Order: sequence, then C-alpha cells, then structure tokens
Amino acid sequence: MATRNGELRRAPPTTKPTLAAIDRAHVVAAYARWAPVYDPIFGAFTRGPGRMAIAEINALPPGRVIELGVGTGLSLPLYDRRHRIVGVDLSPDMLSRAEKRVSAEHLSHVEALLEMDAANLRFPDQSFDAAMAMFVITVVPDPEGVLAEIVRVVRPGGRVVLVNHFSVDSGFRALIERWMSRFSARLGWRPNFPIERVLGRPELRLVKRQSVKAFDLFTLLVFERK
Repeated sequence: MATRNGELRRAPPTTKPTLAAIDRAHVVAAYARWAPVYDPIFGAFTRGPGRMAIAEINALPPGRVIELGVGTGLSLPLYDRRHRIVGVDLSPDMLSRAEKRVSAEHLSHVEALLEMDAANLRFPDQSFDAAMAMFVITVVPDPEGVLAEIVRVVRPGGRVVLVNHFSVDSGFRALIERWMSRFSARLGWRPNFPIERVLGRPELRLVKRQSVKAFDLFTLLVFERK
C-alpha cells in the first residue's frame, strides 16, 4: 500500500481479472444522457435494494454520512433525519436534480451536495461515521481508488454499506455480462465486475453479505471500518 498526500492507495493484485476501461468523460457523458429518465426507469428498478441499504444506515446512532454517487437524490428522503448527509457525484446533470429535490422536499438533514470524484474526495481523514455507495462501484473509473478513499474518510468503527450488481462466473447471465462489457465505455458502467474486487481489504471487516431479491441481480455488503 502506498500513501500519497494522506490518501490510501492499494494496487490491485495481478491475479484479479482486468476490468473494462471507462474514464471520467465516459461517466459524465453517460449520466448526462440518463439524467432526464433516471428516476422513472432506474429508480423503479433499484428502489428495493436502495431501501435495504439505507435501512442499515438508519439503524446506526446519529452521525455524519457520505453517499457516493448520490445521483438525482432519490435516496435522500429515506434517511433518518437524525443523520447529516453529504452527497457527492461526478455528474453535474444528476446533482442538479438532487438539489431541486432537496429544496422541494425540504430535506434539512442534507448537509451538502458536491460535484466530486469519488476516487479523490476533498475531505479530511475520518470525516464521516458511515459511507454509502449504491450502484456505484461498477461505474467509477478507479474502483480500488474509490474503496481506498472510503477507508480514508470513514472513522475506525464506522460502517461502509455497498449495494451493487456483481457479475457471475457461469451460465447464461455470465455470457450476457461478458458480451455487454464490450460496451462499458458507452454505457458508463461495467456489467462484468466480480464481487472479489471489493472483498478482502484488510481495513474493512465484512459484517453482512445478503442477496437482494430484485431479479437476484444485487448484493448488499456491510463492512466495519477497522
């Protein structure tokens, strides 16, 4: 592990499969296209998994929570008002909709919404009691860098909650995921992304792993920051 400007960085082991390449421009362009239709299409599809993930945060004592990839802010009304929520996203189009939601629904527990790269968070170490990343880790250009930043900004003993689609190794679904991965740059996300990419980090202790019953496509992971 290398340290640069106080940020933790972990190089992926050479045994890990190579991920499809996407970059910041791919993500911003993709979500500029998706932003106008995100809520009615993706919101309906991800509502159940999102609620399960937020329930993990709401069960915690009051604290400061960072949500990476906050998008249009669909999740923001669901947080317990005892928490203070900071949302970050790379897409200004998505954030614009989130800001309107906060204003329209008087979400006073939302501390800030910031345009920011999740792999280069502009917060001091141990700034948060918990971190949430829903449907994010497969869309960021640098997944290991994002996980390292999550570790850096969450205090020891804090919670890290991920819910995401992870790919499978065999069967028809695996064939579809591998085929779709050729279009990762255009889609702005990686359909072929094994769960092992986020497991086994020494700074994170896995406390829950649960399949989410939404076409069996999503998995909820809850970690304790050591």
